Amino acid sequence: MAELISTASAGLFSLAGKTACVTGASSGLGRHAASFLAQNGVRVVGVARRLDQLKDWQASTVGETQVVSADLSDRSALSDIAAQISKPFGTPDILINAAGINTRQIADEVTPEGWNVTIDLNLAAPFFLAQSFAKGMKAKGWGRIINFASLQTYRAFPGGISYGASKAGVAQLTRAMAEAWSPFGITANAIAPGFFETELTAAVFNDPERAARNAEQTCIGRNGVSEDLDGPLQFFCSDASAYVTGQILSLDGGYTAK
Repeated sequence: MAELISTASAGLFSLAGKTACVTGASSGLGRHAASFLAQNGVRVVGVARRLDQLKDWQASTVGETQVVSADLSDRSALSDIAAQISKPFGTPDILINAAGINTRQIADEVTPEGWNVTIDLNLAAPFFLAQSFAKGMKAKGWGRIINFASLQTYRAFPGGISYGASKAGVAQLTRAMAEAWSPFGITANAIAPGFFETELTAAVFNDPERAARNAEQTCIGRNGVSEDLDGPLQFFCSDASAYVTGQILSLDGGYTAK
């Protein structure tokens, strides 16, 4: 009986044979997500602006991978970028929207340029890429879209007005994607990470006292490490989450529980 349960569970969470697009694959949580999927049998197309770092990710990753160097903040180019992403393995089964930017401009100093690039990369790119892939996912009757929200989806932090607005938008975008596409077998969910050490949070982790205060604010008592992403990612990308859609999972050690 135990062996039967184990076999069933393995199939429920299996990612083998799927194809995925992971944006922001050159660094941080996007890079970790791309590597995790590739190591679990997913054919992965990593997308980011910096080709050298994409190539470094590809060289260090076990599995079947391809890379596309592109500026996802250029809204007019997203249709062509989606076509490039689909060339190696066809329309992705899984879309991970992990690319993002935080200009850290305080409210009185937000520029139109800073605002626009934040909204275009953090909010517009996830939608228009998903829109491009939705037709192919519908044809398969199966798709998984995982967006990246944030603590700033819920909380206001200094210097985060444009970033927070974009990430609050990601929450509603995720729900709206679910409403539009889940009848066709495509689920849309979001992961909202707490404090993980990445390029985007360098300003936080370069201040040990600030990082320690953030850790103390969690229920668990520590900041996140990249491996904390693995379980939620496997759940949302697999058949295990077939009846879960339009949800935002706070991966923050209980930071928002306090």
